[in-house]
Amino acid sequence: MLMRLFAPQFLVVWAFLGSALAVHFRGKVRLGFWRQFTDHSTIMAPYNVLMYLFSAVPNRPILDEQSIPELKLLRDNWEVIRDEALVLFAQGQIKAADKYNDWGFNSFFRTGWKRFYLKWYDAPLPSALANCPKTVEFLNSIPNIKGAMFASLPPGGKLVQHRDPYAGSLRYHMGLVVPKSPGECRIVIDGEPHYWYEGKGLLFDETYLHYAENTTSDDRIILFCDIERPLHTRAMTAVNRWVSKHIINESATQNEEGERVGWLNKVFGYVYHVRLVGKRMKAWNKRVYYAVKYLLIGGILAAFLATAFA
Repeated sequence: MLMRLFAPQFLVVWAFLGSALAVHFRGKVRLGFWRQFTDHSTIMAPYNVLMYLFSAVPNRPILDEQSIPELKLLRDNWEVIRDEALVLFAQGQIKAADKYNDWGFNSFFRTGWKRFYLKWYDAPLPSALANCPKTVEFLNSIPNIKGAMFASLPPGGKLVQHRDPYAGSLRYHMGLVVPKSPGECRIVIDGEPHYWYEGKGLLFDETYLHYAENTTSDDRIILFCDIERPLHTRAMTAVNRWVSKHIINESATQNEEGERVGWLNKVFGYVYHVRLVGKRMKAWNKRVYYAVKYLLIGGILAAFLATAFA
């Protein structure tokens, strides 16, 4: 029995469990057991630990933006970028998704968070080229910016504490419109509060637990970018670029009807309708809902263990 635990299929299990524990205990703040168990950061843990091991920037929550010197172009032109964002905001184009086709940010829409995609691990969106050509030009001149959007957080908005799933990128926020009324507008990363300033940037590792809140009476608008994580070897950089191009790119979605939606978001649309059935079941009878939920989880685990011991 003991020898079987070290069979090749179990070595994969131990590697997965070890990487999941490394992600869970990374940083000062952590999720509860069940939340971590079902979180996407557990699924992505083996890949993300690989990114941490080969990272050419320090493994810490807040990073020196001088480590990505190309970002200076954005800060030097922040007012041009802000003006294009304000036109979109006034037109109501910085908004929540019109359909269930934005898996990565779907939960944020419930508390008022809105976005307008500029590019997402691919070429700029047609609507971005048409509405904010100068911003797109700046972004296109910085190849290691893989994704970008304008993001707004309204008065009273709050994003729940979370980890982003993919460690192959770093997150960059540049303040465009920052509240001036009383209250706080901040992002808390690994337990430490940070604030946006107009024309200033904040570079951080989004796979540390973080949340944002706006307790003022003003809107907050930022330029939100995903920057390719610098890695130590060409081979690992090539692996990460392949994942970026062929997997993360499939989380692309649209600002307007007719723009491309990646297969991950197409699948999410179907799955979310199943989830809506679950929500109706939970509202009807919580005991039945949790019984069905844990029976399904138990069945999946049992099937996995049966395969492993076969």
